[in-house]
Amino acid sequence: MNFSSFKNIPPIFLYFLSIIAFVLSNLVRDQNMVLYYLLLILGAGFFIFGFFKSRNKRE
Repeated sequence: MNFSSFKNIPPIFLYFLSIIAFVLSNLVRDQNMVLYYLLLILGAGFFIFGFFKSRNKRE
């Protein structure tokens, strides 16, 4: 697999995806706990990846 298109995503888009994942996880918290934790981890991953991407961009 070629992840070059994933490397070119701007950090603000990754932050936006993490917010969407956190909001969706909060909406499904009572209905499906597995999906809740999956979206929670996915949102945290997008946020951390966006943070490191923006940090590397400044250097």
